[in-house]
Amino acid sequence: MDLQSKTVKLRLIEEQDAEFVLKLRLDDRYNQFLSSVDPSVEAQKEWIKKYKTDESKGIQYYFIIDRHDGVPCGTVRIYDLKDDSFCWGSWILNENKTRYAALESAFLVYKFAFDKLKFKKSHFDVRKGNDRVISFHEKMGAVRTGETELDLLFEITKEAVSRTKERLMSKII
Repeated sequence: MDLQSKTVKLRLIEEQDAEFVLKLRLDDRYNQFLSSVDPSVEAQKEWIKKYKTDESKGIQYYFIIDRHDGVPCGTVRIYDLKDDSFCWGSWILNENKTRYAALESAFLVYKFAFDKLKFKKSHFDVRKGNDRVISFHEKMGAVRTGETELDLLFEITKEAVSRTKERLMSKII
């Protein structure tokens, strides 16, 4: 499936991406709301090797977000696949991102999950205090479905994403 938009594209992660992913996840500018990771490139490579087994079984999908000039600028992961819903996260964009990389990468995630995997909705959580990401998802049409001690829980339907995409089409095509 062609997962590219105006300025970015998604590609499945490979072992050689370990150093890039680790750099992102260890950077204090981006990791405030992420779970901690082992700071070793070898450990990251091992995690990717194990993940590739899940990918081949259709259990989860981990993407690198690249600009069209080939410069990687982020990551995003689809996981916790249920009957008609999927979760997504591990969404990080660095200083090399394009102006609309967040919007474009989100729509590409939804394109993959709704069109290729045939899901009808997405469920996901956002850490409390991550106000920019909470606002982003709410503007996309996500609704809060609950909360835990750490997270706000959301759901968004394929129809809500389609309405938002229609409204923002000029920015992403």
